[in-house]
Order: sequence, then C-alpha cells, then structure tokens
Amino acid sequence: MKVLITGASSGMGRDMAKYLSSFDYKLILVSKDKKNLDKIFKDDKNVIATYGYNLIKEEDCIELYNKVKDENIDILINNAGFGDAGKFTETSLDKEMDMIDLNIKAYHILTKLFLKDFTKRNYGRILNVASMAGLMPGPYMATYYATKNYIVSLSLAIYEDNSNVKISIFCPGPVDTNFNNVADVKFNISSLTSDYASKIAIDGMFKNKLIIVPPNMKLNRFLIKIVPSKIILDINSQIQEKRKSKEEN
Repeated sequence: MKVLITGASSGMGRDMAKYLSSFDYKLILVSKDKKNLDKIFKDDKNVIATYGYNLIKEEDCIELYNKVKDENIDILINNAGFGDAGKFTETSLDKEMDMIDLNIKAYHILTKLFLKDFTKRNYGRILNVASMAGLMPGPYMATYYATKNYIVSLSLAIYEDNSNVKISIFCPGPVDTNFNNVADVKFNISSLTSDYASKIAIDGMFKNKLIIVPPNMKLNRFLIKIVPSKIILDINSQIQEKRKSKEEN
C-alpha cells in the first residue's frame, strides 16, 4: 500500500513515516525542505518518492497532486502545519495568512482532490492531523485554534457524506516537536513525544476511529463537551498568561 505524508521532514510527519515503513508501507513524502527529507530517509527502502513543495502556495498543492495522482495512493496523511502565539492585535498578519494557507487551504485542496479519487476507486483512507485546539477556542493562539477547528469540522462533515473512504482526525494535546519553536510557545502541561503520538495516530486510523485522542487528553475532551464555553475561554486564557509570565521571568 502507498501512503502520502505532508510535513514529513520533522516531528510527527517524520515519525509516522518511520512507523508505517516498519510495516513495509510504501511512502511518498513531502516537505518544503526536500534536502533534509532526503537526508533523513536516505536509507529507507520503502520511500519511493520525495517532493519539495511549499504547500502554503495553492499552486504547489495542485502540482503535488498532479505529480502523484496516478500512483494509486491508498492513504493520505495531511500533517504539514504551524502555529503562532500572542494577542490577536499584536501577532503578524502575514504569518497568520501563511498559517491559514497551510493549515486550512492545503488540507482542503489535498483532501478534496484525493477524496474524489478514493471515492471513484471505492477505497482509501485520509488522516487529517488536527489538535485538541480544534475542539475549542484558544485565546492568545486565536488563529491557530481557528484553523484546527476548520479541519475538525471539515473532516467530520466529509466523514458523514461519504461511505467508501475512511476518515480520521488526530487531536493530540502538546507534542514535543519543532511546532513549539515556530509558534514561540511553551506549554505548562507535559508534552507527548512525537514518536509516541505518531503511533497513537496511525494505530487509531487503522482501527477506523473518527476522532483520535491520546489517553492523556481524554478527560480534557470530556470536559470540553460539558463545560460552558466562557469557562473554557477563561481556563485557556489563564494557561497562556501563566506561560507568558514564566517566559518573561
């Protein structure tokens, strides 16, 4: 079986690829940094192709699809993405537009194009990497949380309106990846290792789980369902303010 993974040169994308390779899945890997991608996977015989595309650009998303559409890919894993932290009035608009293009538009384009192919063939899987952030609003990370809310909502809808393709959404809490450096954020709760989180995501996908939540986040998911939104907002706001205070001291 063939798997396409975006954001595969680091973090969960890299570790999901290595985990799938251990089961002899054939891998088509995508990253903006193709040189680093090739270096990481130079000895992996299950990697059949690597591509260097900047998926912030719509045209690169389309070109990627056109390059691989005849490969009969069985699984699409949308993983590429980044975040940012700070008050909404103070964060960079340019960075936020890039975030929306990568975290939303790239997912949307690739999900739509591959889903159409999978539906015609009557099989396939799509794993969209979202976040616990996709299940609630997030003060001081407003745009990032909003992008992940979009991915959760989109994935739930397409799960319901098709019957042939398996859809899964991975919603972890903090994971120890380069995401934290790009977002300029440190979390007060313990982070999962990227390797462990990746295994949870892949195992959950093959168990046909719709929303995949790591064990350490299941209570949080339950509380999100029953606690009023204003209280969730206040809790998230306090967490971010404590984080900022610690960084400044």
